[in-house]
Amino acid sequence: MPDVFITLEEAAAFESVSYKTLTQRIYRNPQQYKTKSQAREGGGKDQVLISTSSLSAKARKAWRAAQKVEGSEVIIDKRAQEAVPWYVTADLNQYTEANKKRFYEAVELAARVQDFIDYDGPDRTGYAERYALGLGISPQSLYRYMKNVLEANAWALKLEKEDGKSRDYFRALALCRKPKETGTFPSLTDEQKAIIENIWFDKRFAANLGTIEMLYERFELEAERREWEEYPSIKTVARYIKFLMGQRGAESARFLAANGTREWKNKRMMKGKRDATSLQVMEYVVGDEHTFDFWVQWTAPNGKIKAVRPKLVAWLDMRSRAIIGDVACVNANSQTLKESLVKMIYSNPGGVPHILHVDNGKDYTAKAMTGQNRKHRKIDLDFAFDSETVGFYQSIGIQEVGRSLPYQPWDKPIERFFSTVCSKFSKWFESYTGTLTGSKTYAKRQKDIDQMLERGELLTMEEFFEVWTEWKNTKYHTRKHRGLSDAGEKWVTPIEMFENGPRYEKAAPPREYAAMLLMKAATARVTNQGINKFGTLYTDTELAYYVNQKVNIKWDIDDVTKLYVYDMDGKKICEAVSAELLAFGPHCSQAALEKHLRDQKRNEREVREYLEERVRPYELRLEDGARPSDAVGMIDLTIKATPSQKLVSLPKDRMFRSEQASKASRKKVTDDTFLNAKGDKALSLLRAMNE
Repeated sequence: MPDVFITLEEAAAFESVSYKTLTQRIYRNPQQYKTKSQAREGGGKDQVLISTSSLSAKARKAWRAAQKVEGSEVIIDKRAQEAVPWYVTADLNQYTEANKKRFYEAVELAARVQDFIDYDGPDRTGYAERYALGLGISPQSLYRYMKNVLEANAWALKLEKEDGKSRDYFRALALCRKPKETGTFPSLTDEQKAIIENIWFDKRFAANLGTIEMLYERFELEAERREWEEYPSIKTVARYIKFLMGQRGAESARFLAANGTREWKNKRMMKGKRDATSLQVMEYVVGDEHTFDFWVQWTAPNGKIKAVRPKLVAWLDMRSRAIIGDVACVNANSQTLKESLVKMIYSNPGGVPHILHVDNGKDYTAKAMTGQNRKHRKIDLDFAFDSETVGFYQSIGIQEVGRSLPYQPWDKPIERFFSTVCSKFSKWFESYTGTLTGSKTYAKRQKDIDQMLERGELLTMEEFFEVWTEWKNTKYHTRKHRGLSDAGEKWVTPIEMFENGPRYEKAAPPREYAAMLLMKAATARVTNQGINKFGTLYTDTELAYYVNQKVNIKWDIDDVTKLYVYDMDGKKICEAVSAELLAFGPHCSQAALEKHLRDQKRNEREVREYLEERVRPYELRLEDGARPSDAVGMIDLTIKATPSQKLVSLPKDRMFRSEQASKASRKKVTDDTFLNAKGDKALSLLRAMNE
């Protein structure tokens, strides 16, 4: 290695002495220091330089340390300008996993070679021969190793200057054999590779679970069409497919082509994990329906006994994981959802939620439930508590309503609970037949359900719901929930968290208001006989004033003998009852006929009185007692408001408030009938006295 000369000033700094002290040492022992002179660039006296090999070991070490910093650019320019070595872009972990023994042997060898590089003693050639003999290699191999290590050091310095990260492991990799490149397939041209990939990842080919044999048949046809003189064998194509499927993203892409976007999102797309600890109890509630995998006995409205798979409509509180508002049915509809919501609000555990996350099904997103067209993805929350335009969710006090993404079950956390129900509840039933979904047909169990129904071995719907409620309260709500424990919650059972956790509080509406909202609603036209609904005639004297007009009607699904009738503005008209039909001739009931005639006469009288009142001149209206009277001792006929009952939360629904007002008005008029009669008599006597 050639000597390196530096100035006396630099040498004095490395020796940690003054310039004068160093010059005196050189003057006293000139044979120990190797010096030379060179002309200065600016002219004048020649400059004296000293070889670094003449310095002490401490000074040489300080000089080498300085060279690593100051001379890095020189080293990089000299040794790191050639082609990029393989180890610069190699994956260290992948290489070491495949070549552990070779790599760790190279680590030890690189350390020994670096020691040889750092040697600056005399007779370097002889030292190299002795050092190579100690390593068991030739001097030529030692110098080759030294060259590789120096090149690795240069590349490590270059990359360290770019990102500040050390890459000393380059020395070991530089002494390792370059890994054999795989996946080149020289017998396959780029065109042939592209055709193989096109066939293998084709959606129709993948959807039919195409095999390599099928692919090669199509590949041969393509080779004939393109007039290739030769093409690879099926074994080569199979090896290429195997290599291809091992590449990043290939297996997922094949699954997407074979099963479609929906299935790929369900099975392969990355999902995020939610943090429920920031929520309050009843702040975020998720709802859905679940069809059980067993059968129960159900009596249809026509009296026929059938075997059905019951459905569960339930809501899951995301903070506590408690199940609330659970209702069992045969076919869930919007009415069932209303009943489950009312149960959630007024039962324990339960309450009014702040945010409701509903399923994307038509029952959950019907206009009667949300107040807007279900095709609109975002639910408008600017509502005014009006049941005609708002919908059931907002009417009962829910502030926000969100909808699940279609065909994406991970958007509904309650689906995880239904999985627990399948594994820990449904499989204990004798009538369990397994899941019937297309992706899990292997889990279907063969049972003779019809014979079990005939033998009376199926539970009734009521008995099933009792078993379900007991399991929910004793097995699910009171056991440790892994989601709560993993989140570090203080209370780790759903019922404890529901009762003790931070809670979203909102007062529930009156029960009678919720009962009114549970009624079915429709629009009907009033005829001169009344309202026809369900093949039954409903009538009331008040309907006479709305003949040939459309009205809104509501009815209780459990009692269809009465219709609640409202005008189109939401004001209550009457409660129409199912009328008794009048028979012909001697079969007609005398009492029914007399009542019908009385209603007709009263209707005619009221209409005539109303007409006369409207055509009466103003002067005659004043003569009928409209003038103020100066009599004393009169009976106070003013109508005072009765104190209203305390409500937990007064709704703003116009229809409900008008109905309550009409009830109070009817009650007051009924109570004051006697006073009204006495007042009319007193007024007539006063008019007679004035005349």
